[in-house]
Amino acid sequence: MTTTDYEHGVVPQDQRKSWLSIATVWIAIGIDLSGAFLGVALASGMAFWPAIAATVLGSLLLGLLAMGCAYVGASTGLSSAMISRAVFGKVGGAILALAISVSLIGWFAVQAGFFGANAQIAFAEFTGIDVPVQIFTGVGAVLMALTAFWGYRAINRLSALAVPLLLLLLLVGVIVAFAVNGASGLDAPVEQTITFGGAVSLVMGIFILGVVLAPDMARWARTPKQAMIAGFVGFFFGNSIIIVVSILLARIMDGTELMAIFFALGLGGVAVVVLILAQWTTNTTNLYSAGLSFAAISKRFDRRMVTAVLGVIGIIIGVIGAADYFVPFILVIGIIIAPYGGVYLAAFFTGRRGPRWAHGAAVPTADGWSIAAWVVGILVAVATTNPADGPGFGWFTLTTISALDGLIVGFLVYLALVPLRRKVEPDAAASAPASAEPSRLDDPARLDDGVSA
Repeated sequence: MTTTDYEHGVVPQDQRKSWLSIATVWIAIGIDLSGAFLGVALASGMAFWPAIAATVLGSLLLGLLAMGCAYVGASTGLSSAMISRAVFGKVGGAILALAISVSLIGWFAVQAGFFGANAQIAFAEFTGIDVPVQIFTGVGAVLMALTAFWGYRAINRLSALAVPLLLLLLLVGVIVAFAVNGASGLDAPVEQTITFGGAVSLVMGIFILGVVLAPDMARWARTPKQAMIAGFVGFFFGNSIIIVVSILLARIMDGTELMAIFFALGLGGVAVVVLILAQWTTNTTNLYSAGLSFAAISKRFDRRMVTAVLGVIGIIIGVIGAADYFVPFILVIGIIIAPYGGVYLAAFFTGRRGPRWAHGAAVPTADGWSIAAWVVGILVAVATTNPADGPGFGWFTLTTISALDGLIVGFLVYLALVPLRRKVEPDAAASAPASAEPSRLDDPARLDDGVSA
């Protein structure tokens, strides 16, 4: 069996997966406890139907954006970090790959600590025994790291097992809640503390970086069209399912903690399984993408070895509880990464026939045009970030999602620079020779639009 994850090149066509297989991975990533907590917050901060509408709209917008990012990944067959090399050059790509790795290993540690805290509560509910949270954090993080170490195929198998079970368990919870309390709680009045626009922003905000890094999974798709279908289905349903279920359960049971609601319904075992599977499938991809990005910095780096080292670091940070102190720093990194999505989308769709997108193509040390668009996007993201929500100034607002602001501005600035670039560097596209191995874009036979699962 093939063990490589093609971190330094293109995923071969014979290793590609169906759209449903890839969509399942994204759905598994989307069903996590952060979405559950957001659903509870929306249920207590706005009326039921507006909360549902905001969830659907925010997830729809994420799905549409994911279609574009997934298309780039499948068309090139490259990871997010390798795409950054084609867009920003060797140095710029290495800087972004390092930023992605640091951000994701930080979130891995945070999510591992999050898992440990909730697992400790669930275990105490079952047994009455108070076990140190570090034990649960460490055990959970090791499981997540092992899956990430084995790579995409292991993540795919885990997701294929977890998603049907998670959907079944969540459905059981909703049915039992309706049977116990009925539907009267859905229309119960609440004090509105969250606006509709603010709710849409929150729904998009929890998964926006996942969209930007979609190529890491989409490069495994058989065709660009299949990747787009997988991106829409995976991000729309993956992001909305857990939020909608949490809104329903919180309103019906008048609760503020999803795990406590499951225990109140007599479904403590269900709560534990949901906790383990939801965090396992979500957090293992944080470490997987972190290893993939770091390995892309140099061909001397092996993805598995890098993943193992980063996993140990993440586990230590999570177990000693230091992850919480890293959150502001991680948020800064997130602001840096988000505009990259807009820049690579614009760069690809205005120059996808260029040779630098081919596997093994020569790229410049640094691409000043792309870096300029990236920097402007970062500056706008910082300017629109409310200081109460993270590192920023809050000088003005655009979409109310600073990461999305940076992405859109990066996209528009790059497009605006294209005419000037073509005047200044008319032969720039021809200056980077492609390798002998053709990219997917140069092989029409590989652009088959079949969508069979």
